[in-house]
Amino acid sequence: MTLPTWQFFQVRLDGPVAWIMLAQPQQANALGAAFWDELPQVVAWLNRCDALRVAVLAAEGRHFCGGITLDLLESVLAMMKAAEAPEDGRERVRDEIFRMQASISSLELLRVPVIAAVHGACIGGGVDLIAACDMRYAAADARFCIKEVDLGIVADVGTTQRLRHVIGLAALTELSFTAETFDAAKAERLGLVGAVLADREALLAHVAALAGTIAAKPARAVRGIKQSLLYARDHTVAQGLVQAAEWNATLGFSPNMDALLAPLRARTRKS
Repeated sequence: MTLPTWQFFQVRLDGPVAWIMLAQPQQANALGAAFWDELPQVVAWLNRCDALRVAVLAAEGRHFCGGITLDLLESVLAMMKAAEAPEDGRERVRDEIFRMQASISSLELLRVPVIAAVHGACIGGGVDLIAACDMRYAAADARFCIKEVDLGIVADVGTTQRLRHVIGLAALTELSFTAETFDAAKAERLGLVGAVLADREALLAHVAALAGTIAAKPARAVRGIKQSLLYARDHTVAQGLVQAAEWNATLGFSPNMDALLAPLRARTRKS
């Protein structure tokens, strides 16, 4: 399979692990027009890679992501002003926000787990991006900020909706109202990241090892767990139980289960 090229991203396959790199370091990987167009394309292409088991989202340069570019924000304002009627302008802006939401949400449509590896700044839209990942880890120099209130807007592409389930409503409320910049240690205390590593090199080594561990697990089960966790987040316990049962009954049990059960049978006989 030929690896496509993108303007904002560099993607490489390392066996069953995909490395999705934000690759605009000269702009602190700020999220311009190319990002919003290309992320769903990257996800769609990776979903066609049968051997893929895990994806890592990381970044080139000094910072993970500096947020949305000023050019993009100005283009949204221009879109509103260019309309003949104010109502038309607001509708166009709403549609553009929907498009941006769908771009970030595409990470949840990637069938395999996505691990975010954050170093340096992770601001505004960068927080939206990692909120859509399944796991997050940070280098000690990482710093985070839900910046939107300082721009006079509401965070509207996922932070508010997703991070409540990660760090809790009280912490999310304070960080959203204050736009506090907080460090990796606080991110770990809040549960935003699973661990803090000494530097970017140690961070990438850690997530590579974690990705290898997950990639060695039964692939269909890992995909099912991702679907079950996302479904449970957005539904009741009763609905989540039904979804998990239906997954296992239709897709989960496979012919190789006998091989997976063999070590358990052996241990049972010895005990």
